Amino acid sequence: MDDLFLILFFISTLALIIGLIKPNIVLSWSPAAKRNRKYVAMYFGIATVVFFILFGVTTPPTNESAVNSEQIESENEDKIEKEEEAAKLEAEEQAKKEAEEAAKLEAEEQAKKEAEEAAKLEAEKQAKKEAEEQAKKEAEEQAKKEAEEQAKKEAEEQAKKEAETMSQQQAVIMAEDYLDYTAFSKSGLAEQLVFEGFSNDDATYAVEKINVDWKEQAVKMAEDYLDYTAFSKSGLIEQLVFEGFSNNDATYAADSVGL
Repeated sequence: MDDLFLILFFISTLALIIGLIKPNIVLSWSPAAKRNRKYVAMYFGIATVVFFILFGVTTPPTNESAVNSEQIESENEDKIEKEEEAAKLEAEEQAKKEAEEAAKLEAEEQAKKEAEEAAKLEAEKQAKKEAEEQAKKEAEEQAKKEAEEQAKKEAEEQAKKEAETMSQQQAVIMAEDYLDYTAFSKSGLAEQLVFEGFSNDDATYAVEKINVDWKEQAVKMAEDYLDYTAFSKSGLIEQLVFEGFSNNDATYAADSVGL
């Protein structure tokens, strides 16, 4: 019965709240003149108070069994609380143990990793040192080989130079002297040396002996010609060919001077 009055109490309270906001909703059954907050408070306020009193009256008093039940429930709660604390303590100890084992394992792995890195670094240093020593050894051997080859080459050149005749040496010197102050083609320089009294063989030897870029000689001669007279491109090429340059060298010179 007390449950019924409790339900009615809650319904009345809800209707009172709604009626104070919207009286027409809860007093739709009453005349329009009575659909206001005053009558809502009167009807549902009184109902709320009455149902609350009836609920209090019909609620059975607390008896000994209820007290015993509460005591048993309290003891059970204490027991459960102790069990929970014990379980919590055990879980904490287990977690601590697992954490220590995990930390130990992690420390071992870290130590192993550091040892491997140190070994790797040491191996790399050793390999680098060996590679540097090998490279140094190879460089020394290469330098020695190059020095020997250079010495051999110089000896051969010296022997070849000593084998030159005096006339050939003079022809080489004169050819270099001519090139120091003017440009020549290869054939033109040989003809000039013959004109100076050297034999054709000595003149040929001299122009073959000296180290000359004949294309650059063609460019220099083209520039010399243009310094004192004007030429068309084809005319300059013909003049350089006449001087003994090849058609390719003459064309290169004409292009180089901008014709």
